[in-house]
Amino acid sequence: MPSIHIPRPWRLPERLATPEPVFLNRRQVVASLGLGALTMALPWSAGCAEPGGGTEGAAAGRGQTEPALGDRFANLFPARRNDGYDYGGRPPTAEATAATHNNFYEFTTDKAGVWELARRYPLPEPWTIEVVGLVKKVRTLSLDDLFKVAPLEERLYRFRCVEAWAMQVPWTGYPLRALIDHLEPLGAATHVRFVSLLDKDNLVGQREQPWYPWPYYEGLRLDEARHELAFVVLGSYGHALPMQHGAPVRLAIPWKYGYKGPKSFVRIEFTDRQPATFWNDLQPREYGFFSNVDPGKPHPRWSQARETDIGTAEKRPTLLYNGYEQAASLYGGDEV
Repeated sequence: MPSIHIPRPWRLPERLATPEPVFLNRRQVVASLGLGALTMALPWSAGCAEPGGGTEGAAAGRGQTEPALGDRFANLFPARRNDGYDYGGRPPTAEATAATHNNFYEFTTDKAGVWELARRYPLPEPWTIEVVGLVKKVRTLSLDDLFKVAPLEERLYRFRCVEAWAMQVPWTGYPLRALIDHLEPLGAATHVRFVSLLDKDNLVGQREQPWYPWPYYEGLRLDEARHELAFVVLGSYGHALPMQHGAPVRLAIPWKYGYKGPKSFVRIEFTDRQPATFWNDLQPREYGFFSNVDPGKPHPRWSQARETDIGTAEKRPTLLYNGYEQAASLYGGDEV
């Protein structure tokens, strides 16, 4: 008897989730970049998660959410909640939902399979972050250094993926501006660039997808990085980060699409010019440098006017800047 597939209400139609030749000539993009036989995909590796109810992996228990650092720094969690931030009336997304459907191409393009590969990943020890460029002192940060920059706090942030779905997550960390100021960029610096981990021996996605320009890289204007909302994330749901969320450190920039929050970064560069970014280099027509959430600026292949909550399947209008109107003062309105 043939099986019958009943699509889940939260899942995007395939025509939206899969690149279509009518909108993107893959071979031309590959040729222009000189990357070889590239199979183009959406920008999931930097922080988006595929819509999912989280039920498929429920039987796996704590393995879904186990901190990549184990018990290290466990005494710092859970952190005090900063009541100045909340979901704006939206319910928190169940931890299993956020943990078992991830987009992290460094591991795999199988969204439901990321967490299983991630939990077995041998996190490099020691983890260090190189700080270079237009900075008072070139240095290398250890995890101990990173955790001591500022007191940890929990913020309840909305998260909007470029694929038109959304979730709500309690992140633990501290303002990115505290880290920026701690690193003392020079007055000439106007932008900051983040580079993620490169480990082709252990990150199977990097090894099996050599057409991508690994490692992942993203950037912000320095005034964006210093905005009160920009957040260095060291934990989620009251404990240190599981690997699939970008352990041991990632960014959350809640007024931007998810791929602007790089995971597992190992390098911070201060520069006096706008840096190149991963998905903008690959698909500039679709992914700009600023990538602010904007219902009035459709993606070339779908509308951004509405979004779907992956935990509740609620469909609702997309809010400009994802509802974080305090970020509006950074922009003139014509940024892409």
